[in-house]
Order: sequence, then C-alpha cells, then structure tokens
Amino acid sequence: MTTKSKLIGAAAVFAALPHVGTLAADHKIWMKGSGQQPMQFEPAFLKIAAGDTVTFTPRDAGHNAATISGPEGSEPFYGTLDRELKVTFVTEGFYAYKCPPHLWMGMVGLIQVGDATTGIDSARAADLPAEAKSRMKNLLESAGVAGSN
Repeated sequence: MTTKSKLIGAAAVFAALPHVGTLAADHKIWMKGSGQQPMQFEPAFLKIAAGDTVTFTPRDAGHNAATISGPEGSEPFYGTLDRELKVTFVTEGFYAYKCPPHLWMGMVGLIQVGDATTGIDSARAADLPAEAKSRMKNLLESAGVAGSN
C-alpha cells in the first residue's frame, strides 16, 4: 500500500468519525392490558435522542397512542386503534402521551427527547382524570423533574 493510499484511507476514517453513533435508534413501547390486567405502556418512561423513532405496538386489543402535550414546535401524533404507530421525535423536550380509550384508568406515558426540559410545564398542567394525573406525576418524578401539581 502506498503512502498516498494510506493517507486517503485515514482521511476517510476521520471524515466518518463525527457520524459514528449518530444513527437514529428505533425504540419500542408496548401498549398492554385487557380485562383484569393493568392498562399500561411499557416502558412508561423512555429517554431517547433527537431523531430516534418510537414504535408504539399494541400487545393487547383496544389501545392506541396520542399526544397529551409536547415541547413548543413539536408535531402531535394520534394513532389508530389496534395499529402500530411509528413516531420520529426531532424536537427535544418532554412528550406526554395517552391511550385515549384508557385514559380514565391512568394509561399515560412520558418520553424525554435529549436533555432539554421544555414541555414539562404542559405535561404537569394537562387536564387529566385523577388516576392519569397521579401516574403522570410519578413519571415526571421518575424522569427527575418532580414539581408542583
């Protein structure tokens, strides 16, 4: 191998280094519960990087996922009942979401994108039934952003 070839190869490696680890990940959240089983998202709290995708997958019938709140400028999402939903999160901050048919049973979840804390106040202030409000408070505590409400 010539010196020129080695230099070109080294340059290619160094050019690629900033992109190593920047590949977006695909995370899965299960929508679970039926009958006497608790209605829940699993995991209920997820921290991801900007650009990552979350796939909401119904494990049991009768579930979907929809935005409760998100950081300013974020796109809301609303899935179809009993169908998988893929959402790519580009805006950093907190996204609160729900299963609309089971909101009254407390079926809510929380995603943190990056390290930004935008969207916390809207998650705290969301008009939720008592069980969902209690679970959201616990999720915010799990995320390390407990506060009033």
